[in-house]
Amino acid sequence: MVTRVLPHDRSSFTQGFELSGGTLYEGTGRYGRSLLRALDPDTGRVLGEERLPADLFGEGITVVGDRIWQLTWQEGVALERDRTSLRELRRVDYDGEGWGLCHDGSRLVMSDGSAQLTFRDPATFAPTGSVQVTLEGKPVPELNELECAGGQVWANVWGSDQIVRIDPATGVVGAVVDASGLLPAGEKAGADVLNGIAAVPGTDEFLLTGKLWPHAYRVRFAPQ
Repeated sequence: MVTRVLPHDRSSFTQGFELSGGTLYEGTGRYGRSLLRALDPDTGRVLGEERLPADLFGEGITVVGDRIWQLTWQEGVALERDRTSLRELRRVDYDGEGWGLCHDGSRLVMSDGSAQLTFRDPATFAPTGSVQVTLEGKPVPELNELECAGGQVWANVWGSDQIVRIDPATGVVGAVVDASGLLPAGEKAGADVLNGIAAVPGTDEFLLTGKLWPHAYRVRFAPQ
């Protein structure tokens, strides 16, 4: 159920989306156009912005205390940033591709486009474990943007209008959200795929958006 429709910059190729401390943080992709922004979630006003070097394709982001981690797609580096200024503090190498990222309060959870989630130390970014995600016993590939909320991991499935709720202890999908009716038909021209999940702290609601979408939607998922 949609409870509010909010503005979203239609030029944003959304890769990471997270609400923290009343600020909406958004990471975007594409070479030469990737950035990290701090936004007013109600108005979309840009509070701060840092652009990535043109040779980096930005991916998922997550807030960890006074820092923000930002992935890159095929460059194999994670950028650690100052949360206030958004400026880059250091880079850490990792193997494989970077897609989605979230913080569950004690560890980072990362997707790489496969059916696997990798757990990482939030201070060092070193891998600490992994789990394969399955639905009815079958792997769920192309896990993309992630959100950690309520002890679960929510994930966009790339190229689809589905969001899955994952038990990180087992990798089992406990619910599938069909968001196919979220973007009105009249607004689909020029828009790309659904991608962007941000839990609204203190509520059971989420902000959802997509790449090049004109709006973000505050929603409450219907129970299955």
